[in-house]
Amino acid sequence: MKNILKYALAAGIAAVMLASCDLDLVPTTSIAYTPGESPMLTATDVNEFTNGVLSSYRGLYYGVYSQTSEVMCDGFNAVVDYGNNYGSEHRMDDSFSADNYDTRDLWSGNYGSIKNYNIAIENADGVADNLKAAARTMKGYAFFGRASSYLTLARHFGKAYGPSASTDLCVPLVLKYNQVEKPARATVAEVYAAIKEDLDSAAVILANAKGAVRSQKPTIDAVNALYARYYIDTKNYAQAAAYAEKVINSAAGYTLSSSADEMVEEWVNDNGKEPILQMFASMAEGTGGNTIFTQISNDDKEGQYYASYYIPSANLMDTYEDGDLRLSTWYDPTEMRPLRAASTFHRDGFYVFIKYYDNPALRSGEVPTGAHARKPLLISEMYLIAAEAYAQEGNADQAAVYLNALQTARGASATAGTLANVKNEWFKETVGEGLRYSCLKRWGDPIPARRPQEIAQQAGVLMYLAGNPVYYDRPAVPATDHRMCYPVPTYEMQVNPNLVQNPGYTTATE
Repeated sequence: MKNILKYALAAGIAAVMLASCDLDLVPTTSIAYTPGESPMLTATDVNEFTNGVLSSYRGLYYGVYSQTSEVMCDGFNAVVDYGNNYGSEHRMDDSFSADNYDTRDLWSGNYGSIKNYNIAIENADGVADNLKAAARTMKGYAFFGRASSYLTLARHFGKAYGPSASTDLCVPLVLKYNQVEKPARATVAEVYAAIKEDLDSAAVILANAKGAVRSQKPTIDAVNALYARYYIDTKNYAQAAAYAEKVINSAAGYTLSSSADEMVEEWVNDNGKEPILQMFASMAEGTGGNTIFTQISNDDKEGQYYASYYIPSANLMDTYEDGDLRLSTWYDPTEMRPLRAASTFHRDGFYVFIKYYDNPALRSGEVPTGAHARKPLLISEMYLIAAEAYAQEGNADQAAVYLNALQTARGASATAGTLANVKNEWFKETVGEGLRYSCLKRWGDPIPARRPQEIAQQAGVLMYLAGNPVYYDRPAVPATDHRMCYPVPTYEMQVNPNLVQNPGYTTATE
């Protein structure tokens, strides 16, 4: 029985490698796992567990995991042909409910991975002496992955960390795999405490895992980067700055791209020097993509064209100045190819977002597919965290050191190290990465009213022109609005009577 069990466990985790987008991580034919019955793992098992943990982590980036929160905020407007993709999130109307499948996928995807991390952690010590080092490293990866997943869940389903963190509800804490347990929601403080404990464990285990540019596995630099996220969330600004600086000053030599060629290497060819982590990608074993912004297709007469679901808002485009490398490399004013909307090809000069355009090495045909290697952690974010931490402490001079380093590298004008300028740089730099929603929540700021590019409005390509302007050209969403927390998915509420829904949402169980 134990031999059958151990291979069922290994296969259950390794299955993610075969289909990183498959969120059903527990096959109905698998053998039930009984906590406490840890099998003795072989070398093959340890290798498969390790690959499964890394694949679970890799599968939680790009696509629904970043696009959902991006289109909820003020950076993008829907195009008339967007087909209601992410429509309820974009509008944030009554259809943004507990039945929303994109927010559900963020919940289920992360909890599916947490299940894998928990099994790996619990079984890592059941190995022969000659496998202890490899199994211990696998355990460190699992602690790192679990901390990352809970940080993501806390940022979306719980309120921002603050004075009421000890009573505000967050998400259930599941630190051991149990198929029958029905846990209630832990508080924000409890979830962040668990994140800290996992990071502490990962830091000990991975202390000698040296950082490396584009590392495909968690390193001590990746752990420190996650510490920086944790501390900026919990408003421990001294520690946030300290951990961000550890990564910035790492011997790995992460470097901000500071020329057009370097930006292309970074964002097209997946060969830049900014990634603290850049996950394995291949046509055979999977890639990542934020494809809703380009959706490139081909027409016999016009050639290749954008069939974008969303294009940048005026809010976003107005943040850039001429000469900014991000403006010239992440946006196309429909010069490279037209955008098709309502059966018309447009070359009107409005901008399309092409930060996640395509890596040609990850496709076999001529038409770009938007495939990329996922980059969960980038050195640019560490500059932003350090700048924000110092600005929050009132140290504008030190904030400017990191803010200006990023601005200068990108060809933008250096500004004073005020919190307002730091916030603006977060918007400009991390667009598309899925961080805008959590940033606004952390700052206690509203989601600003969404303004369209005037040229796109005049060309008639935007969805808000199709009948009800207020429907898509959304006004500001207050910081206190209930939609600043995602709804607990209906299915989870139905199967777990111990869960409590976030205020403002209803489910079929109520």
